[in-house]
Amino acid sequence: MATINSPKDEFARYCVELLGALGPTRSRRMFGGHGFYVDDVFVALIFEERLYLKADDATRARFEEAGGQPFVYEGGDGKSVSISYYTAPDDAMESPALMRPWARLAMEAGLRAAAAKARKPTKASKAAKAIKPRAAPAKKRPAAKRAAR
Repeated sequence: MATINSPKDEFARYCVELLGALGPTRSRRMFGGHGFYVDDVFVALIFEERLYLKADDATRARFEEAGGQPFVYEGGDGKSVSISYYTAPDDAMESPALMRPWARLAMEAGLRAAAAKARKPTKASKAAKAIKPRAAPAKKRPAAKRAAR
């Protein structure tokens, strides 16, 4: 395991502890921040020293009611892009016990996203369905039988 020396890494380690109330948690550096997996389900990310938890249509309102702010970044065209991650409530950042219900919501959203992705056909499976088997070429009759007809 790599040693954690920077303040960013220390915050990531703290977030692993917070999310660990749900199960085995690991973090991975990505996009200038960290991504978090609980039982191999992507549930959260850190960007600019803020923890964002996975949300979806079923959980978004709970995060918004608790004052959660959406994760927003600037796209390549200069427009703001919002994805389905919201900040955890301030009090949830205090302890794993207070984080548990919010982390559970993120886990549920992550599981739903993974299930939807598994059901979605891939390009390869679509292409395989589009290919129709060719009919075998007709057998040629021997010349003698054709002439006898």
